[in-house]
Amino acid sequence: MADRPLTAGEKALWQKFIETVEPLDRTRLKRIEQLPVARRPRDLSGPITAESFGGKSEAAVPLRDQKPVPTRHGLDGGWDRRLTKGMVQPDVTVDLHGYTLSSAHGRLDGALELSIAAGHRAILLITGKARNDDERRREGGRGAIRAAISDWLAASRHHAHIAAVRRAHPRHGGAGALYIILRRRR
Repeated sequence: MADRPLTAGEKALWQKFIETVEPLDRTRLKRIEQLPVARRPRDLSGPITAESFGGKSEAAVPLRDQKPVPTRHGLDGGWDRRLTKGMVQPDVTVDLHGYTLSSAHGRLDGALELSIAAGHRAILLITGKARNDDERRREGGRGAIRAAISDWLAASRHHAHIAAVRRAHPRHGGAGALYIILRRRR
């Protein structure tokens, strides 16, 4: 298991504990004092772009040079039938309820990274169901996370690993969830 940085509270608690114990080796104490303290990720306001995460954005492609994205690319008929019937069991479930726009993007990116590394094929992404017409008018449209998912996935550093994105079967959340099917490793 990899070491993670201690939070300020954990470091303070650890300091109180080690003050009550006579250390056997002073080099261990120096190592603990040098451990970094975890920082809270900053909340981003405004649109999520490559620059907001420290990257560089690519030049925009003129509309006449853009190619349409195929809607049914990457899966054979067997996968589509299994997804439509709800016969696919997701390897991992990512629930974005209660996250801010920036933290949801970070959670999605992290989940994709871990799933690709683990060799998963199907991810169930829970975004929440679309609101009814009255709530949409009152609150200015559908949820921000739900509206941004397709853009996030298209611009993701993991987009080459994504074979398809499909609406989930009702047993897995229906309109409030998506299946993200990852490409098989070769």
